[in-house]
Amino acid sequence: MLPERPPFEKIEKAAQETVEGRNALMLLIGQLVFSWSNNESLLVYVLMLLMGTDEPAAAIVFATLNTTRARLELVRRLMLLKVVDPSVRRELEAVIERFNEAGRVRNELLHAMYSVNDRGEITHTQAMRFVEKRGRISFGDRNPMDQKRIEELRQVREQLRLLNRMLWDLLPRLSKSLRGGPMQGLRAKEADVQ
Repeated sequence: MLPERPPFEKIEKAAQETVEGRNALMLLIGQLVFSWSNNESLLVYVLMLLMGTDEPAAAIVFATLNTTRARLELVRRLMLLKVVDPSVRRELEAVIERFNEAGRVRNELLHAMYSVNDRGEITHTQAMRFVEKRGRISFGDRNPMDQKRIEELRQVREQLRLLNRMLWDLLPRLSKSLRGGPMQGLRAKEADVQ
């Protein structure tokens, strides 16, 4: 059975009054995506150092592993093999942990269906995946887009900003903990300037 077609004209007219709130939410989601991409791209340099290779080769490995989970697992395993400094290991573990924490929220937002009310306000997200609990299958969790959730998004945005700084500060120490030489090939374009 198909859902009833929404009254688009009525919603679009009413949505003119709620555009500010929707735009603020879209800006926040956009900032999360921007920060995530910049942070994840820095993993190319982490891989470059851990693999003892050049940037193009590390970028090939990065692009071949098509999920963040796989990239982070490779970083973790190479860290166990290559990093001798315990403090650098702890920092890299913290980076991996922060990626995983922020990734939950990022994935939830990027792989969700958004529900709007008759005023055009985004009221809920619904995960676009099947969930199996106690032998029953349902179509994703439904979560309200309320003030509590918006505050969580702001906190994740800030965590991603701090993660970017953490990665940039870690790269020189990681380089020294592996081969004692200065890092090479880093470009400022991946800096998160929010």
